[in-house]
Amino acid sequence: MPKQYAVIGLGRFGSAIAQALYSANNEVLGIDINEDRIDEHQDIVSHAIIADSTEELSMRNIGIRNFDTVIVSIGDNMQASILTVVILHELGVKHIVAKALNKHHGIVLSKVGATEVVYPDRDMALRIAHKLMTPNIIDYIELSEEYSIEEVKIPDALVGQSLIDLDIRAKYNVNIIAIRHANGKMAIAPEPNDQLKLHDIIIVIGKNNDIKRMAKFK
Repeated sequence: MPKQYAVIGLGRFGSAIAQALYSANNEVLGIDINEDRIDEHQDIVSHAIIADSTEELSMRNIGIRNFDTVIVSIGDNMQASILTVVILHELGVKHIVAKALNKHHGIVLSKVGATEVVYPDRDMALRIAHKLMTPNIIDYIELSEEYSIEEVKIPDALVGQSLIDLDIRAKYNVNIIAIRHANGKMAIAPEPNDQLKLHDIIIVIGKNNDIKRMAKFK
């Protein structure tokens, strides 16, 4: 069943989230104080309205507490983003996701009521650095400071070898949880005798340092 989302602040980050949610057939309300932005985003959300999220009455009249999730993606105005989170929390919004500009901003957002704090600029920088340092790693999901799930590209030299031949778990203490083939098909919990094919990608889980060692395939 589609969910109802409200995105406050339709800058680059907010508009990208709003468009992704709307494309997945969810109901999305876009909110911004800037009339030009509202005009630009009419086609990528269900509804777009001009409103000041730091005014409690405006948020109450919108019925903001009825949305499943509200994303606060206000740009560089920390005061406005913090006050918006305070108001949403007081109005009883169940799930508040707030964009933070830095660590201290994030701490304050959490303390005043944000359910989840995201750091898009930092996370993107880390993702790019991660990829530059280990070119075989295509993408990753950080589970904690120590552990992650990562997609690793298989070198051509390993094509034809089986998982038991690679013996990755014994060598690196990393587990292969799936193989994504070039045709898009996914083999979940692959068998030890499954052979790797050209352009296969393995999805692994383990400690970050162990995965980094493994991804070099030495």
